[in-house]
Amino acid sequence: MDERATGIILRTRLLTDTSLIVHWLTSELGRLATVAKGARRPKSAFRGKLDLFYETDFSFTRSRRSDLHALREVVVRDNHGALRQNLAYLQQASYCAALIEQATETETPLPNIFVMIRGLLAHLPKQPAQIQTIFAFELKLLNELGLSPDLAKSKLAEGTKRIASVLLASDWPTVPRWKPSEAQAAELLQFLHGFLIFHLGKIPKGRTP
Repeated sequence: MDERATGIILRTRLLTDTSLIVHWLTSELGRLATVAKGARRPKSAFRGKLDLFYETDFSFTRSRRSDLHALREVVVRDNHGALRQNLAYLQQASYCAALIEQATETETPLPNIFVMIRGLLAHLPKQPAQIQTIFAFELKLLNELGLSPDLAKSKLAEGTKRIASVLLASDWPTVPRWKPSEAQAAELLQFLHGFLIFHLGKIPKGRTP
């Protein structure tokens, strides 16, 4: 029996000359992977529907032998076309997507993280790419994972602690208002880098330009 979900495409990769593996983030089913057979053929029903950060309604049939399920139907809700107007938007979105993949288990409900990345994708193209967007995402993701740093006990300067606390609490439209100084940005960049390495072992490429 087919299952249905709303998902955001985090990543795609070639399986064969004509087929793709599509990695999704959904709210109720978490992260999962599907095979889109024949997706690269000119007359495929998937043609033009499976690109990075597309949000779609899709259906799939679960595999009994692996964690690669068979994609059946796709209806695009939002292609987030504005992200493709600037390479920096795509770089920041790709880093955040990769961080989610690294930090979460597959097929585990992730409703808050789904809402978080959906909001981020809508927010990114509305102003120039800014480093505090990455800080906010990292802090919010760590909070959802139960790994929030204890800012009060950290060795960060008081001003940097305040910036970090506000970024964690802010919604996406508010994040651009909180611009760290050059010194605060450098301090927070180093602090979160070390914290992520400690808890996750490594961090994806593309964190900074």
